[in-house]
Amino acid sequence: MGDKVAEHEPSPSPMPIIPLQVQRKLVERGSQKGKGIAVFTSGGDSQGMNAAVRAVVRFGIYLGCKVFFIKEGYQGMVDGGDNIVEANWRSVSGIIHKGGTIIGSARCMEFKERAGRLKAAKNLITKGISNLVVIGGDGSLTGANRFKQEWSSLLQELVETNQLSTELATTFSHLNIVGMVGSIDNDFCGTDMTIGTDSALHRIIEAVDAIIPTASSHQRTFIMEVMGRHCGYLALVAGVVSEADFVFIPEWPAEKNWPEKLCKKLEIERKCGHRLNIIIVAEGAIDMDGNAITCEDIKKVVVDNLHQDTRITVLGHVQRGGAPSAFDRILGCRMGAEAVLALMDATPETEACVVSLDGNAAVRVPLMACVEKTQAVTKAMADKNWELAVKLRGSSFQRNLDTYRMLTKLNPEITGKGVKPPSGLTDCPGWNLAVMHCGAPCCGMNAAVRSFTRNCIFSGNNPLGIHNGIDGLIKGEIKPIGWSDVTGWIAEGGALLGTKRTLPEKDFAKCAENLEKHKIQGLVVIGGFEAFSAVLQFSQQRDKYKQFRIPMVVLPATISNNVPGTDFSIGADTALNEITEICDRIRQSAQGTKRRVFIVETMGGYCGYLATMAGLAGGADAAYIFEEKFGIKDLMRDMDIMAYKMDEGNIYRGLILRNEMASENYSTDFFYRLYSEEGKNKFTVRQNILGHMQQGGWPSPFDRNVATKMAAKTVNWLIEQLTHVAARDDGSGTVHADDPSTATLLGMRTRSYRFQPVEDVAKETDFTYRVSSDGNQWWMKLRSIMDILAQHDSTYEVEGLDPTSTTDGETM
Repeated sequence: MGDKVAEHEPSPSPMPIIPLQVQRKLVERGSQKGKGIAVFTSGGDSQGMNAAVRAVVRFGIYLGCKVFFIKEGYQGMVDGGDNIVEANWRSVSGIIHKGGTIIGSARCMEFKERAGRLKAAKNLITKGISNLVVIGGDGSLTGANRFKQEWSSLLQELVETNQLSTELATTFSHLNIVGMVGSIDNDFCGTDMTIGTDSALHRIIEAVDAIIPTASSHQRTFIMEVMGRHCGYLALVAGVVSEADFVFIPEWPAEKNWPEKLCKKLEIERKCGHRLNIIIVAEGAIDMDGNAITCEDIKKVVVDNLHQDTRITVLGHVQRGGAPSAFDRILGCRMGAEAVLALMDATPETEACVVSLDGNAAVRVPLMACVEKTQAVTKAMADKNWELAVKLRGSSFQRNLDTYRMLTKLNPEITGKGVKPPSGLTDCPGWNLAVMHCGAPCCGMNAAVRSFTRNCIFSGNNPLGIHNGIDGLIKGEIKPIGWSDVTGWIAEGGALLGTKRTLPEKDFAKCAENLEKHKIQGLVVIGGFEAFSAVLQFSQQRDKYKQFRIPMVVLPATISNNVPGTDFSIGADTALNEITEICDRIRQSAQGTKRRVFIVETMGGYCGYLATMAGLAGGADAAYIFEEKFGIKDLMRDMDIMAYKMDEGNIYRGLILRNEMASENYSTDFFYRLYSEEGKNKFTVRQNILGHMQQGGWPSPFDRNVATKMAAKTVNWLIEQLTHVAARDDGSGTVHADDPSTATLLGMRTRSYRFQPVEDVAKETDFTYRVSSDGNQWWMKLRSIMDILAQHDSTYEVEGLDPTSTTDGETM
């Protein structure tokens, strides 16, 4: 099968976004008093469902609605009775960290028949419910939409058979439906990520990372089967972020000669000294003829041809288990809040919608348009139109596939199949591209270096590693990096190249001298605010030092997520998961004891990203940050709310997060003393300063994936720039990159990656506090959700996107 999508295939139409008439609308407490909402989960369970249920219940109560659980999915709706119960604040306390769904899920054949839907309609109206939030897959959402379409005729039949009064039928004349997609497979078109996908990837990567040491010890090949009967997303992304040697997925079937290709690759790698191989197989994997490819089939090929010690591991429902990741908890909270608002905005003419994620923004999209596109993928696969199937999965899926295929190519250094040199330097074997770190280490840095290295080599260029940051550049600690040198780096935390906080201003002359000595023609600096400052300083010194007139890129990597010009930094997701997991353990430590409040200090400098997002993911009662000023009156108000919740029996354990730079005078110790004094006879208090635990651990799937793709984009950009800026020098290799646009920062802004001149980014930077100065960070808008879910008075500003804006969504 060719490498490119067939040009004659029609491009899939972009998913329409329902215009949000409520954009920028502020929603007040109690503004929807009297309305009835029910929430239920249906189909397969997924981690993060409980976070979504919690958000629906608490947000609905905040608006004044009566909120109901429908237990056991559609079956509970049909059976009625005790399966439909009113929820209160305490009903959803202590569930955000739990996997599965506390209200249950079940298959229901009865609801597929009109008689079953008739019972369901009667049960809902009896409870005063005409607003439904359904959390499930495409089958569950399709069933809900059919229910909505039939609602009028169902009510009419109930009236005609004297099961329902005309008055009630008039009062509840229309049914509003809003869906959230809960599925670990990420197989629903219309959203970048479904609830549960990120957590499932965590389980898979944890398993792969755990298997690697034992596989290496015995020189084994492991074949791992992951879920994905109709969608290969989990297998594909797991392959990208785990250094798997081969991946089998249904959307991109293996070629007929896959046994020969597989054996050749494994054989060459073993000859090069590799002690193990990992093969990941989606349970729905097929070949080009549509025949199933099983783990046993693959094992037989490897054993019969290579005689390798080969084992099979089927992860099965382990992928659905465990605590939800921080991403899925936050996704559930955001989707749940937006779903309630979508119901409140609905009119009789409003079509059913799905609340989905587009980049890092919440949007509402027509439910059936998403279902139809999802079904179109199935049809394309049935027709063996694989190019169209991949295209319909979306740009993110396509980029993951392209990245996987490039990174798993056979090493050009071994096979001798290098790529032709770039045009413009016909006598040059390739560009000399260097990579270095600058600033504090974080998880994902090594994944970026690995991707950078292999993309360089595969494109016919020469990667160089500058060790120990700017100090290493000054001392000339610069060495070539080979393909095999970065094997295994994707799973390593920290920064294996070494990093320092030193900036170029320490010795511009030496930096310039060593760039020239090693003939470096392009530079990538991976790090946080120091990396941005370093490239900015290089750019500002170009008039004095011609050696800095080379294309340069900053890859933002810091747990603080404070680099201006980007919504996300490599490493922040891993740190967020570490904080969330630690907070889970801290709260668990008080299980069975008296009421207790924990004061937890997070890192982040003057950026409140970690405290805010960890507060949302951990179900914190409050999170204090530098960006949102507070005083003693605010502290006392929040302390009184904590005491009230303890007195009312709503909670037994409290969690307060404080960013390390939230206030110069209101320190973590001050918080501890205040709560200890004012909470006497109500609760005890403990404080925890998390420190460098937040920088440790193993990179999350998100950080591995983003780092890999950003580094690949960076190599392509450098090559493109060098092709232009060196053309005027007749192929001598000298580069003249003096335009500001050749010193950039690669940032993820809302829904797309952008290369932005660092000099432009500097104009929106507060260098005193090392943050963006525009004060419009996307995550600040989520603080009101956290406050509402923690029973604080707050005013929620509806999320939403301008439906006319272009879409280039990217998550994993």
